[in-house]
Amino acid sequence: MDYRAEYERWLQFATDADVAAELKTMDEAAVEDAFYRDLAFGTGGLRGTIGAGTNRMNVYVVAKASQGLANYLGEGASVVIGYDSRIKSDVFAKVAAGVFTANGIHVHIWPELLPVPTVSYAVRYLGASAGVMITASHNPSKYNGYKVYGPDGCQITTEAAKAILSEIEKVDIFTDVKRMPWESAKIQGILKPIEDKVLTAFIEEVKSQSVLFGDEIDRNVAIVYSPLNGTGLVPVTRVLEESGFTNITVVEEQRNPDGSFPTCPYPNPEIKEAMELGLQYCVRIGADLLLATDPDCDRCGIAVKNSEGGYQLLSGNEVGLLLLDYICSQRQKHGKMPDQPVFIKTIVTMDLAEEIADHYSVETINVLTGFKFIGEVIGRMEAEGREKDYICGFEESYGYLTGTYVRDKDAVNAAFMICEMFAFYKTRGISLLQKLDEIYSTYGYCLNTLHSYEFPGSSGMAKIQAIMADFHKGVDTIAGQNVERTEDYLPGLNGLPKSDVLKYFIVDGSVVIRPSGTEPKLKTYISVTATDKEAAEKIEAAITADLEEKLV
Repeated sequence: MDYRAEYERWLQFATDADVAAELKTMDEAAVEDAFYRDLAFGTGGLRGTIGAGTNRMNVYVVAKASQGLANYLGEGASVVIGYDSRIKSDVFAKVAAGVFTANGIHVHIWPELLPVPTVSYAVRYLGASAGVMITASHNPSKYNGYKVYGPDGCQITTEAAKAILSEIEKVDIFTDVKRMPWESAKIQGILKPIEDKVLTAFIEEVKSQSVLFGDEIDRNVAIVYSPLNGTGLVPVTRVLEESGFTNITVVEEQRNPDGSFPTCPYPNPEIKEAMELGLQYCVRIGADLLLATDPDCDRCGIAVKNSEGGYQLLSGNEVGLLLLDYICSQRQKHGKMPDQPVFIKTIVTMDLAEEIADHYSVETINVLTGFKFIGEVIGRMEAEGREKDYICGFEESYGYLTGTYVRDKDAVNAAFMICEMFAFYKTRGISLLQKLDEIYSTYGYCLNTLHSYEFPGSSGMAKIQAIMADFHKGVDTIAGQNVERTEDYLPGLNGLPKSDVLKYFIVDGSVVIRPSGTEPKLKTYISVTATDKEAAEKIEAAITADLEEKLV
């Protein structure tokens, strides 16, 4: 792409006030970075920083993607649209709706911001052809994105993404995009708000995931909840309150939707800084449990009281292990386990989960990183008439799903199940930390860590590709330990799609390395098994140091 020529074309044709103003202030380096390529479209849709240019999220890039998707779907199709609290999310949602309706595609749009799983749910409930969620999940405020769902409510497959991209690439960003005014679309009946009954049906599905089966619990759990200025407030508090969990204190500074995320630059419950205000509330009121959901409410983080009276954050792996064990034990106890139960996890999620599943005679299916692969397996099970065999699925990045009513991770579901599990054990005099220690004493201590390495700018992707190419040549040792086995997923492995992922098995655990699918980052996932926490941390530190030398 001739970035300078494209920039000049935008100066001529881009009339959006924000875009036009930014174009006039760009220096040469900014012009190159904004126009050296089109923002990548893949199975995760689009994600990038908000701004002017082909490599940015703006009304023109959103319109072009929507025109390509419309061409792929064809006239007469239908699309569900949702959006989160991010900067311009509502604007981008309206732009997409205008393009779809101009192409004869019926639009069902959520009338207010709501979690991403409600889009997955509405696609299935309304029998739509596709879904679009305007979100950048847990990324910093400068980001936004465009997430696409198929007719099954699952994120689009690699094949669908390629076909949609092919259509997008045929579209000229200024001359080929059709648009219909919002009011005209409403008058014609081709644009309709989604009714309240659909949200109520979603809420009821979440509540139906309970595995108490008549067991008594004390629901007077002192809960602090933060939606991190995102979409979770209404659905999460509604589900909890309708289920009897009414002792909820919301973090006031993070209550209302605000795409600038003024209290935490990274609104990600995986990061301690995002949980800091919630932890302060916990100390102030002596809460039992802290819950936080990310802006699009598909990830849920927690903290619980420890034996010293302070609060301890639990990792996504730890919460997943606890939920898996709780769900399996309750189903087994009450005779509610299906004949061929299935648990699904990603290859970077703690392998200890598979041992727990084995204990309960539950089959474990491992999939590539990304919850859409869990959703795809659920879809195949549904096609085989085995939908009810699904027990639960989770990934280490704080994503959980215990039912089949949606095909993506759901933090509304996670918050509800975590509160139920917490209350169940509390009623029996057991803390979640004690339960976790019990799991470790049964199966062995395991430590999992994630490290991200950023390579920004136009040269970043080339650097990432070069590093991965070196790793694909082979690694003999990591931190002085021989690599016993390597799993290279690039050519496809174990029936999984081709993916640029490497997994190395060593005596004390495993290491996974892969590029991020949405950001210019390399990610390493380290899993260590050891006699205790101290030993595991020492081994993990040595592995991390060795990997960082290889990444230079």
